[in-house]
Parts: sequence; C-alpha cells; structure tokens
Amino acid sequence: MPRFRKKGQATSEPTRLFYACDIHGSEPTYRKFLNAAKFYDVDALVFGGDLMGKMLVPIVRNAGNTWRAGLHGQNHHITSPEELAEFKLKLDTLGFYSFECDSEEYAWYEGHQDRIDAKFDVLAKEKLGQWVQLAEERLAGSHVRIYLCGGNDDTDACLSALDEEAEDRVVNCENRIVSIDDEHVMATVGYSTPTPWDTPRERTDEQIGEVIDKLMADVSDPSRCVFNFHCPPLDSGLDTCMRLDASVWPPAPVIENGQPVYYGAGSQSVADALDRHQPTVGLHGHIHESRGLTNYGRTMAFNPGSEYGEGVLRGLIVAIRSGEVIGHQFTSG
Repeated sequence: MPRFRKKGQATSEPTRLFYACDIHGSEPTYRKFLNAAKFYDVDALVFGGDLMGKMLVPIVRNAGNTWRAGLHGQNHHITSPEELAEFKLKLDTLGFYSFECDSEEYAWYEGHQDRIDAKFDVLAKEKLGQWVQLAEERLAGSHVRIYLCGGNDDTDACLSALDEEAEDRVVNCENRIVSIDDEHVMATVGYSTPTPWDTPRERTDEQIGEVIDKLMADVSDPSRCVFNFHCPPLDSGLDTCMRLDASVWPPAPVIENGQPVYYGAGSQSVADALDRHQPTVGLHGHIHESRGLTNYGRTMAFNPGSEYGEGVLRGLIVAIRSGEVIGHQFTSG
C-alpha cells in the first residue's frame, strides 16, 4: 500500500491512521478492523464509538438435543449441533449476543427488562474483554496501538472492560486527550445528541459542548489535535438520516407526501468546535448511511459510514503530518 505524500513537502513519513466506527458487536467486522493495521500498513487504529451489539437472543434447549430461538420476527427450530453453530455464527456477524438456557431460565427473564439488561451488560462486557485481549495478542511486538471508545449505544458497564483488560497495545481514549505520535494528540468524545431510540449515552448538545471545552482546555495547539467525536457536526452532510416518529415504538419513519423526511441529526457543538479550533482532522460516525467528507475552514471532517450487519468494514485511511491531512482514502471490505 503506497504512502501518502504532499508534493513539495519534506519527505518525513506521515502518521497513517485507520479509522472505523459503529461495528455494534459484529465479530467479523471487528476482526477486519484489527487486520487493517497490517493490511493497510498504518501506524494506529482509531475507533469512533458504538462497540456493543444491539440485541440479546436466548437459545432455549428442548428435549432431544434440539433448540429454539427467535430472530427478526421468525422462530428458528434448530435440530443439530451443526445447525446451532451455524446459527451462532450468524448472530456473531449481526453483532447479537446469545446464551443457551432451559425453559425455566427463559421464563425467569421473560418480561423482566431489568434482568435482561443486566444479562446484556454481562455478555457485552465479556465480549469486549475478549476483543481487547485479541487486540493485545494481534498487535503484540508491533508499534501499532488501537484506540477504543464507546458511542451512544454503549453502556458504562460494558465499557469498563477497556480499562480492566487493556495491557499495552489497547488505549482507552474515552473522554481523554491521548498522544497519537510525537506531534499529534487526539481528543475523543463518545456521546451523541438525543435520538428516538433513547440510547444509554445521549447528552444534550450543550453538555457535549461542555465536554469538548473541558478536553480542549488541556490542548496547547489545537491545530495538532485529531477530533475523534462520535457525533458528527450538525447539518454537515455527515449526519443526514430519516426523521423518526418517537411517539410510537419502535420509532417509525416520518412520511410527508409519500416520501420519507430526512434531516441532520448531528451536533451544533461539534460543528462549532471544528470551526473554532481548526483541528488536524475530524473523525465522526453515528449516522451509518452518511459516508462522506466536508470541510470546516482548513479542517477536513469525515464519516466512513457502517455496514456492520453484513460483516463489511467501512473505514478511512488518513495520513497526517505537521497538523495537516496530506492524504485520505475511504475503504470497504
């Protein structure tokens, strides 16, 4: 993979970042993210939030070595260990958590959201801990570090694995200023503005602005700072999605004149910070369908999008040097 270089500049090598976000528990997508370090010959892997999956699927054991489970509104009757392994593999790709239980245990969970949420957190934290250890193993002996953080869909209980399991290669960058190389730092904010889904780590736009201001107070040169903000800037084209009616459950698309209504679901505070600080680059996610780039003065801001449910990793290579982006490339695979 060739390295990016800007014509007329010094020949010192840039720092190459691989950025991705919104994999929501998908096992093959996460493994592709780890493999991107070697495949794209980058210096750091930067993740932009939403590590956790979105669904918990109980697999109920029946008599006679058979199982039953529900997925996407369909009942699945599993009649062999081979079928069970195939079903679990499908869940891993979708980013769904699962556990085997008998009918009595299933009844204990059914209708008790607090018990379901607690089980969800246990399995999500366990999976994230496995991912951290896998990263430590895969990146051991290399110079590459992986920077992980949560997004609005992640719970604090799950994210505690980042500090508990990290050893050397994994960096918990959540709400922190961390070094990327000898001249660049990174500021990370994993929150989003409110959504119709009432996810665990939503904040008001004003609260997001306060977190950004607190972080940037410790940055001496914002031009040498990478913004890793899960929520994209408002009305930037990186945040365009269908408007949903939150008065019904699940939220349904708002339709006018027979067509869905689209709007910007990003953060004004993020847009203001990009305008004011003019960082090296803005890296954003959250809105899966809004892959693209835009500019805030000298600063390029990106959203690589997400197709995690298909096991596809959408990403972005960014080469930075002396506070400038000297090359970028969207990836998909």
